Amino acid sequence: MADVRRKRITARRAVAVGELQAGSAYDAIVEGRLPKGDAIAMAEIAGLQGAKNASQLMPLCHPLPLEYIELRCEPVPERQAIRVYCEVATFARTGVEMEALAGASAALLTLYDLTKPVQPALSLGGIRLLFKEGGKKGLWLHPEGMSEAERQRYRPRAEARLEGVAAAVITLSDRASRGDYQDTSGPLLVDRLRALGADTGPAEVRADDAEPLAARLRELAAAGVALVLCTGGTGLGPRDHTPEALALASDRHVAGIGELFRSESSQHTPLAWLSRADAVLVEKTLVIALPGSAKAVAEGMDILAPILAHALSMAAGGGHA
Repeated sequence: MADVRRKRITARRAVAVGELQAGSAYDAIVEGRLPKGDAIAMAEIAGLQGAKNASQLMPLCHPLPLEYIELRCEPVPERQAIRVYCEVATFARTGVEMEALAGASAALLTLYDLTKPVQPALSLGGIRLLFKEGGKKGLWLHPEGMSEAERQRYRPRAEARLEGVAAAVITLSDRASRGDYQDTSGPLLVDRLRALGADTGPAEVRADDAEPLAARLRELAAAGVALVLCTGGTGLGPRDHTPEALALASDRHVAGIGELFRSESSQHTPLAWLSRADAVLVEKTLVIALPGSAKAVAEGMDILAPILAHALSMAAGGGHA
């Protein structure tokens, strides 16, 4: 089995779909007139069982405590087909796409089994994942797409975008500012912000000095920059002064962001509790201080990206969602 011990527990959801081509047996299925009774009701029960037993059917599939399963059999008269949907959701370190596919497949096989006495010329097809959500990669949509009705019912949730948001990145490192090594954390933050649609220039590299950083944060706030991400200077070392710089510039403290980062990062390493990651508002500018390592920065963006758009909206005077 894949080792998922270092992955974060996040909300996971997946929806799978497939169809039974019923032919002349279509009306008997829909009207509940098959010899063995209501095939649709039995298929939905079987689909629930299939999703719950996915790890027993597939030897390398992680057993997961599922928090929600919905099976839905939708008649499609123009194709004389029964379209089966299986939605599965939980909080876990790995996704639930196999559970959704197992549920849809079990429901389809049950429809087949109950229909074959009256029509053996049946076929199953189109079994695929519609989409999955959660984890490091966020939302994934099948290339074949979804119908508008499917989108309206399941509402796949993409990561909130930062289109056009003015943002800045500052790396705090004595050694990087002297040219002793190449900064990698700042450029990584720039790339992640740009991928979300933010308007971000190259990362600035500065020494670990609190007062110059505080002055720079005030300059950026006065210039209308909405978001500043700092990397470095959040540890326990004698030259780690980034939280102090944020305190000097701060108009308001945003304690929950640092708490969120430490809590979620502790799923990767217990050393996360030593981080002094923090966040403040300088006027209406949200400033977040992250650790200096590229790995911690990447994990930090995975944690923070889902809340950044709403945080910036609130800082600008918007209401709660």
